[in-house]
Amino acid sequence: MLVEMSNTVNLQVSVLAVAGGVVVLLLISAYVFGNRSGADSLRQRLIALGSRLGGENLVDEPADVEEALIYVELTTERAAEAVTNASADAIRLRKALDTLPQAVIVCDEHGEQVFRNSHAIELMGKRHGDALAIQAVDELISSTSIGSKEERTLELYGPPRRTLIVSTKSIDNGQRNLGVTAVIEDVSERRRLEEVRRDFIANVSHEMKTPMGALGLLAETLLDETEPAVSRRLAERIHMEAFRISRVIDDLLDLTRIESEATPPREPVLINLVMAEAAERVREAAQQREVMIELIEPNPPVAVLGDRRQLTSAVFNLIDNAVKFSYPNSTVQVTAKISNQEIVIGIKDDGVGIPARDLERIFERFYRVDPGRSRATGGTGLGLSIVRHVAQNHQGRVEVDSREGEGTTFSLHLPLQTSTEPS
Repeated sequence: MLVEMSNTVNLQVSVLAVAGGVVVLLLISAYVFGNRSGADSLRQRLIALGSRLGGENLVDEPADVEEALIYVELTTERAAEAVTNASADAIRLRKALDTLPQAVIVCDEHGEQVFRNSHAIELMGKRHGDALAIQAVDELISSTSIGSKEERTLELYGPPRRTLIVSTKSIDNGQRNLGVTAVIEDVSERRRLEEVRRDFIANVSHEMKTPMGALGLLAETLLDETEPAVSRRLAERIHMEAFRISRVIDDLLDLTRIESEATPPREPVLINLVMAEAAERVREAAQQREVMIELIEPNPPVAVLGDRRQLTSAVFNLIDNAVKFSYPNSTVQVTAKISNQEIVIGIKDDGVGIPARDLERIFERFYRVDPGRSRATGGTGLGLSIVRHVAQNHQGRVEVDSREGEGTTFSLHLPLQTSTEPS
């Protein structure tokens, strides 16, 4: 529509320029040859032309050829100014529509596309998902009648998976159809957050309700138990369930704190110390599961700028996760190396691995690949979420490479420290 409007205005100016030139030549000829009546006739036509193009007379009715020439000049200037203003308005409108997060398409009354903003142009790619979106837009445009609007939700399974809402609305002036506007909105992130919130509420309720119910039952049984050995076993179970609740609460508080510290205190931190401290925290659990932790520290020592507590928490959760899902008598390898101005901390195990369908969601809160196994190993489902947020807080990233049944490797990428004195 904007292109059509601009072309129309430019055409008017061209017609005006040609008409003005012809009229001027005829007026001069009439003046030279004394054809006064012909000049008067042309003068009247010129007034009518100026009225149509300008909307009103810029000067009084020309009395002679000289005034008619002035009139042509003023009218032409006004038309040129109108074109300039119209072009500026068109550019301004296009730029404004380009800033919208939605894709916008405008069609004329024949269904032909006359305008697309930048997001719509980007959408018109050659991928299968985009082709489905284009087909849905065309179908909705053709089915949108005067005064009506249509809407459709598209689920594109990717990868990556996307959800698009396509809506169309007719354009009219109250008498006839002038076209249709189509708006395509990508609500994938919104839907994902809704799923995460639902999963969070369901999982945290389950994680708290199950041990709380067990605590009540165990305490009730313990009250009536007189056998010391049985009482001891019940007390141990109560302690274990209480620890499970405490772990969930601690991880929730830890995650909330890390999320709120988008810019944690920056100080030089030795990666060697972070790795050693995290491995030591997991050592007892690894021994119980008969898993060995092999620590290969960088030499010479390497430092990064960051929060030592957050970094230790991230590496601890990665090692702890590897230990939980490793087979007995296996090894979890923890390494660190410099690559492209980054320190890459790798945690590799030869355990059960992660199915490809779950790789996109493992960093979500409480998400579990195997809920039954996770309950047996005592995990809260928050560890990898903590790792992701720590990486983001330190301008880094976490990557995962896994094959089901063959093992998993997590890589925590952190920018190198440029200062000289680590602490």
